[in-house]
Amino acid sequence: MSMEGRWKDQLWHLPARSRMLGRGGACRLARFGLTVGLVLLVSACSAFLGGPEIAIRQTGQDTVKAVPQGTSPGDAVIGRREHLVIVASYGGVYSHRPTEVLLAGIVSRLLIAAQQPQSSFTVTILDSPQINAFALPGGYIYVTRGILALANDSSELAAVLAHEIAHVVLRHAQARANRVAASGLVDKVITGVLGGDVETDQGAAHSRLALAAFSQAQELEADSMGIRIAGRAGFDPNAAARFLSAMGRFANQDSENEQGGDFLSSHPSTPERIQKAIEIARDMGSLEPVPSNREQYLAAINGITFGDNPDQGAIVGQQFIHPELKLTFTVPSRFTLQNSRDAVVGIAGEGEAVRFDSATVPTEMALTDYLKSGWISGLDAASVRNETHNGVPMATGVARTKDWFFRIAVLRFQEVVYRFIFASRSDNAAFEQAARQTIASFRQVRTSDLNRIRESTISLVRARPGDSAASLARRMRNVPGGETLFYLLNHLFAGDALEPGLSYKIVSVH
Repeated sequence: MSMEGRWKDQLWHLPARSRMLGRGGACRLARFGLTVGLVLLVSACSAFLGGPEIAIRQTGQDTVKAVPQGTSPGDAVIGRREHLVIVASYGGVYSHRPTEVLLAGIVSRLLIAAQQPQSSFTVTILDSPQINAFALPGGYIYVTRGILALANDSSELAAVLAHEIAHVVLRHAQARANRVAASGLVDKVITGVLGGDVETDQGAAHSRLALAAFSQAQELEADSMGIRIAGRAGFDPNAAARFLSAMGRFANQDSENEQGGDFLSSHPSTPERIQKAIEIARDMGSLEPVPSNREQYLAAINGITFGDNPDQGAIVGQQFIHPELKLTFTVPSRFTLQNSRDAVVGIAGEGEAVRFDSATVPTEMALTDYLKSGWISGLDAASVRNETHNGVPMATGVARTKDWFFRIAVLRFQEVVYRFIFASRSDNAAFEQAARQTIASFRQVRTSDLNRIRESTISLVRARPGDSAASLARRMRNVPGGETLFYLLNHLFAGDALEPGLSYKIVSVH
């Protein structure tokens, strides 16, 4: 478990509803906040949504009115209800027209092959660097820009989409929802290309294990149907095994950096899935790969954002800068910052951490009253006091639990309440100084701050005679872990030969 994971559960109860951070509108804070039920976000974030969601309907209508064949009207209700939540939770909808056109063409072919020509599917690109894809009842399919960046040809993306279409056709989300309800877990289920992430409030360990086993069977069933759908649509059925292998490599590398999620944790091992995918493709008589449109695919994703979207907050050295929220703060040099969907977290070895997020607090409530309202365990009420830094009103205090010492600051900036929560194994002068220094650094962004932000995008380079994987990988030396990342993005290994004239992906920093 990460440092943050060990200390955050000891810090607070969850009676207070947190505000999720995001981009624009009433839900501009969906980038971070405490864990809340998915349904709570629907009304709060409705003004935020919009953008290039691709409605695929074979009859040619522009709007999504039908549902996948074999489903019930209730499925569409579930899909519409959770659609807003998914989009808000994953940073919004990502717009990139060439990729949208490519997706529409792939899905149209897959629907015909899946014998769903009269069905409607809404495909949404999520503005997230995570490697993932989901399906909801009612024909809602989601792919992150992270998974688009990892794929290398249309057949690999088709394998992902066909897997999700299979989940919908097989009604896996409904089956899992029934299993979740029977286990006493929260009825919120999302299926994914590497399996769904079931959000739970509480649940016994044996219930979670039973659900995970149930999910494994679904994933293998969706693999089997998805590979056959993709093959019938004219895509390379071997691409599923190829892409599963690439995702496994990426997940292993990501976990070493403690930035990967647990999207492989509750599903069949990657080697098992790869072997089964190979066997299914072999049964279809596909011993040789189908010629791919690799160059067309790479051209379509050329220029997409890679990694964190600066609009959702950027980390530049020790400084966190959020252009849209117009805020910034700086942590001491011993802290390493990470920007996640839920919070900005800084880690300093195994003994210190800081979390920055936001909360929903009534406008009329004083910050000191909020600090004392019961969301913090072990708060020393006598330590609570008002402060002001850079014109920003704040309330600060300290709290103690059995194993941790906390320094907390809540502040109101542009009508939004934000929170700094510092944790340490023990209180000491260095810890106090770090907390005070960070709190005092919070202020409104300046033009000079914004000029420090850089955006990373996928770019293409065409191999020339004499180029090697190593020589192209060196072009990414200005990206953290760039040379290793080059091999992962292009599904290459050290020493692999390049084919002159073909395009390869690199990450460019602008």
